[in-house]
Amino acid sequence: MSARAFLSSAIVTAVCITCKAFLNSGLCSVKVNGLQILKDALRSRQGVLTVCNHISTLDDPMTWGVLPARWYLSSRTTRWALGASEVIFTNPVFSAFFSLGQTLETFRGKGIYQPAVDTAIQKLNEGRWVHLYSESKVNQPDTYFRDKQGVAHLPRLKWGVGRILMEVNTTPVVIPMWISGFDQLMPEGRAFPYKYLPRIGARLTVTFGEPVPAHELKKALSLKKPPRRNGTTKARSGVEQVIAPSVRKEVTAVIHRHVEGLGRSISGKLLTDTSENL
Repeated sequence: MSARAFLSSAIVTAVCITCKAFLNSGLCSVKVNGLQILKDALRSRQGVLTVCNHISTLDDPMTWGVLPARWYLSSRTTRWALGASEVIFTNPVFSAFFSLGQTLETFRGKGIYQPAVDTAIQKLNEGRWVHLYSESKVNQPDTYFRDKQGVAHLPRLKWGVGRILMEVNTTPVVIPMWISGFDQLMPEGRAFPYKYLPRIGARLTVTFGEPVPAHELKKALSLKKPPRRNGTTKARSGVEQVIAPSVRKEVTAVIHRHVEGLGRSISGKLLTDTSENL
């Protein structure tokens, strides 16, 4: 094992063990659903892509405290995530820490053709696990759009997930996830210093849904695709500029439906755990 790989394993293990200790401390409660689905997917040795709602700054890494501790010792069973440059890669120390923690620096506003997305595609091609918060920012449930029937809707997902699934060599196992209660653990808008401290007594759930059916992804990807460019950031051909956006949009819509549907089955029509859902 190289020195970098050793440091990476040590950081991932230390952070996840700390999160597990908090979740088991009695300061909050946590319910986990469908963990066996993720276990089975990781045993398959093909790439695994999890896509989740994003409701607090603690979602990652706190969510991964629910995983078996032995998983933290292997990069195969710990996620690669995309993290916003302006939020967590703000100085050399943080940049080194999060990079070693299997987080890929992502520049919001610079589109889907950037190195972090290229690397995510590469990791899936290697049979690794990549995790996305495809809203690309924290959206707490009280900010969700509600339609005329009062039903809340998850904000639209960014098209990066569409590009990833278009360009991987083999379609990975795609698992929708839904977390709830983390917005109560770390609410937005609190004053200093409380905004940096988790609240005590939150009720958390972490749910892994059934994989997105392969036939749905195949149908969304069925438009003729231009030649793959091996995930590089080179300029795309004129054909791709016409076809690719439609494919990415449809693929992303499929993922959105499954993540939102899972959320509705857990958190009701408002996508939040309140008495209004009853």
